[in-house]
Amino acid sequence: MRVELINTGSELLLGRVLNTHHHWLAQQLARAGYALAHQQTVPDTGDAIQSATREAIARAELVLVTGGLGPTGDDLTRQRIAELLDLPLEEHAETRDRITAHFKNRNRPLHKTILVQAQVPAGATVLRNDHGTAPGLALPTPRGWLILLPGPPRELRPMFTQAVAPLLAEKLPPENPITTRTLKTIGIGETTVEQRITPALTEWIAAGLEIGYCARAGEVDVRLTASGEGAADSIAQAEAIVREKLGAHIYGVDDEQLEEILIRKLTASGQTLAVAESCTGGLLAHRLTNVPGASAVFLAGHCTYSNVAKQNTLGVQPETLAEHGA
Repeated sequence: MRVELINTGSELLLGRVLNTHHHWLAQQLARAGYALAHQQTVPDTGDAIQSATREAIARAELVLVTGGLGPTGDDLTRQRIAELLDLPLEEHAETRDRITAHFKNRNRPLHKTILVQAQVPAGATVLRNDHGTAPGLALPTPRGWLILLPGPPRELRPMFTQAVAPLLAEKLPPENPITTRTLKTIGIGETTVEQRITPALTEWIAAGLEIGYCARAGEVDVRLTASGEGAADSIAQAEAIVREKLGAHIYGVDDEQLEEILIRKLTASGQTLAVAESCTGGLLAHRLTNVPGASAVFLAGHCTYSNVAKQNTLGVQPETLAEHGA
């Protein structure tokens, strides 16, 4: 099964907004057993949206399009997709009533143009938006399904989780579901990681196991991917080998963050933590306090940016600063 993602928005192409949809949706699809084969970003022009969608639905069983479902003049996705599929737009009464109630409850004027969001292609499955006014849409195509999602992440993400994922599981389950496992390491280089584990995984690689690496500052992720029957067993056996070869360099799995592991271990051992920072500008304290439950172990963070603050708050000696610098 081929899966494609189209993100609409000139602001994405101009670099004014970070495209988080690709990252988040690819993760959600992979967890559900789908492999994203192609992603593209197109401007807000109707021709670009229509052309990209036409090509995608001709070669993919599942196509997701984000953005362009709002009420403004550059929100063209709904109209141009309806034209592409030769479907008339019809008013969806439930959506119209929900939009009207949304504005009434907030004592805001309801401009006529806002109700364009209640216009949906005939035969579309309307995906309720509990965090905004523009509904999502699911449309059958000759090869499978076309899913239209609103652009704001706070609307898109719960809609995908609550409505799209169940719909796909029912209407378009993955034919050859993929299984992935990511092992997160620290204190070891990417090349060393590969040299340690690849020879030991030759048998699994020959059987279809895929290994990927993602290096960041001080960290390297090892991604194991397999598909089809027995994929989970293959991943489990490969993970055991990687753990044997990399040992204590592995600190977590999948979406776990280093600060989450640190807080968890400190909590379990009854230990506490304080940080003193300078050039990081409070970044350590910020990452640590973003972890739920950090207050049980995190006592304080000192952001001593100036030399005077380092001396007065931390007791750093002037001679040390003079010799070594900040």
